[in-house]
Amino acid sequence: MNLEKIIKQCKKGDIKAQKELYDTYKDGLFVLCLKYSRNREEAEDNLQDSFMVIFTSIEKYKGKGSFEGWMKRIVINKAITLFKRESNFNVLINEDITKDIVIEKSLISAIPLQEILRAVQELPTRYKMVFNLYEMDNYTHKEVAQMLDITEGTSKSNLYRAKVILKESLQKWNTTSKNRSYGN
Repeated sequence: MNLEKIIKQCKKGDIKAQKELYDTYKDGLFVLCLKYSRNREEAEDNLQDSFMVIFTSIEKYKGKGSFEGWMKRIVINKAITLFKRESNFNVLINEDITKDIVIEKSLISAIPLQEILRAVQELPTRYKMVFNLYEMDNYTHKEVAQMLDITEGTSKSNLYRAKVILKESLQKWNTTSKNRSYGN
């Protein structure tokens, strides 16, 4: 069944079409859920909640733009809603510390992708949210601030701090990895 037909059938409440849509997109959307969750269980819950929203509001999708992009937006919004419910921060930060930090490509290229993803996953939630929205999903600081109900300065500061933590984590992994390979 092609995507247009699946969407049309889902709009009619067809369970078989909903299962086909779920089976087709669950893996890709789960990876997105992992980016915005603290752990696998939270990501699984977010995926299920997101599909509930997708199925109950699919009639709102009018065929404008990418259907996958529409679903991704729902997943990100569910994660942001959970984040807002669980956090209560909006600290004004001195913007002088928000200058960009560079993580050398040689450092990153020597580390397995799984380890990089683990390091991102272990960031404090507020830093991870900003890092993912800004660096991985290409939102501006203004958009991130609006989405998370924080100031642009806080968005910049949280991104900076996320990068500092990631750099330290990746350097530590790299050093530990070298020590293991030398038998230390």
